[in-house]
Amino acid sequence: MFGRNKEATETVADQSAKSTEKADPRAGKGAPTPSRKEQEAARKRPLVPNDRSAARVADREARREAQLKTRAALDTGDERFLPFRDKGPQKRFARDFVDVRTNLGEFVMFIALAIVVLTLFFPDASLVSVTFIIFWLMVVAVVIDSIFMGRRLKKRLIAKFGTVDQGVVWYATMRSLQFRRLRLPKPQVKRGQKLD
Repeated sequence: MFGRNKEATETVADQSAKSTEKADPRAGKGAPTPSRKEQEAARKRPLVPNDRSAARVADREARREAQLKTRAALDTGDERFLPFRDKGPQKRFARDFVDVRTNLGEFVMFIALAIVVLTLFFPDASLVSVTFIIFWLMVVAVVIDSIFMGRRLKKRLIAKFGTVDQGVVWYATMRSLQFRRLRLPKPQVKRGQKLD
């Protein structure tokens, strides 16, 4: 049917049977071929397990183990178990690039806290206005520092990798605004260390 030659089909089948016999000298099934019904039954798994409480416990344990691996990876920088947002060689380089510098963004939260404390204990209008001017000057300085850091990072990424993945510079900028000890994944380089 459909232009097949019966003899050619039989010849191909004989050749494949001979090649399997040559490959395995112990050729021989030793058991009857399972019926289609038996094969389908063997492949079936219930959508809802019979023992739901055991399945729930197993699921909770698997989730807990995955969370522990992710947490350990955030501490050690192990690429295999990092969350998707932190994976990749460019993001690793961006993290290291941010972590070797002293960024102005790290100190914004401290200055904001100092301003809140000053306005609570010294509600003098002139002092409050001066502290807010200082705060806004600090914000402008952080923005300028972030722009220059982003440009330098982009140049280094192009020199090292040939291209810049989307979102890497923004990822580094957001990391530079965090206090160093609270950054995740934790810094793997020291301040001032030379990057290759």
